[in-house]
Amino acid sequence: MRVLVVEDNAFLAEMIADGMRRDAITVDVALDGVSALRKLQFGDYDVLVLDRDLPGMHGDEVCRRLVAEGLLTRVLMLTASVTVPERVAGLSLGADDYLTKPFAYEELLARVLALGRRVQPALPPVIERAGITLDTARRQADRNGVALSLTRKEFAVLETLMRANGAVVSGEDLIEKVWEENAGYDTNPVRVALSRLRTKLGGPPVIETVPGAGYRIVPTSGSGRAGR
Repeated sequence: MRVLVVEDNAFLAEMIADGMRRDAITVDVALDGVSALRKLQFGDYDVLVLDRDLPGMHGDEVCRRLVAEGLLTRVLMLTASVTVPERVAGLSLGADDYLTKPFAYEELLARVLALGRRVQPALPPVIERAGITLDTARRQADRNGVALSLTRKEFAVLETLMRANGAVVSGEDLIEKVWEENAGYDTNPVRVALSRLRTKLGGPPVIETVPGAGYRIVPTSGSGRAGR
């Protein structure tokens, strides 16, 4: 899942982002509405955590433009407003959910995860492909019953490939889904992560490189390429 947090309080924005990164969510941050729209136009985000009371371009206008452009990003609106009419007004703009400040991080996370499930096709928390078992809820993985010690990035890359169910995932798509925006479109981090992941998965190889296209999970009986 990839999330954009838009909050003019830099401390609060980074606190939310740090928490989500610890929970293996890819997060970018914007401190104003104009920057948020720019990121939304160039980034593929599943969920937008949007402070309604932004300086300059109001959060309402950000939400209105996102809806007008037909983006599929789900919107969780944050506000200090507690009146029912104001909450209704925010939802009528196209927001999918509403959370008033102050809030508990655990509730924010639960709402973000719920919105993310609306964007992506529902899959069981435990995914099995080619002898690999991935428990996304517990962040655990094993191959043929042998536990794998994976970093957050390695786990996220493996999860993305397994969710694709044999379809090819490009290096650019992996950058979009797994890395924050400061990674740019340099796919070298993808190649490094895949190299380490392949080593940890062992043989026979299950991650196939499709020249000029990307990567995919293949059955253990397939002829996956072990090289980068």
